[in-house]
Amino acid sequence: VQLAESGGGSVQAGGSLRLSCAAFGSMDGINAMGWYRQAPGKERDQIAIIMVDGSGGSWYTGSVKGRFTVSRDSAKSTIYLQMNSLRSEDTAIYYCAAHRHGQEEWDYWGPGTQVTVSS
Repeated sequence: VQLAESGGGSVQAGGSLRLSCAAFGSMDGINAMGWYRQAPGKERDQIAIIMVDGSGGSWYTGSVKGRFTVSRDSAKSTIYLQMNSLRSEDTAIYYCAAHRHGQEEWDYWGPGTQVTVSS
């Protein structure tokens, strides 16, 4: 599975952006896709997950809950991250990842897309 993010850019605080992540290749066994981010000088953190195996359930880390929404278009093997009320602390490289059922680690990663929020 290959992943490709798009939609990053620069925005002022309070603004919105929508990220997309397209998956290419066989999705057999992929049960979840998610978004991570890595701010300068910090570790990469998981921020949102969506189940793609049928349940469609989602999870958010506390700092983005209520502001970010993860969704999917199964027909296009694409997930999205709608980011509203952006803050300067949301500035980071955002990565898309895919998880294969039964594996402990997230196996597939996109190259990342930069999001910069200016105050």
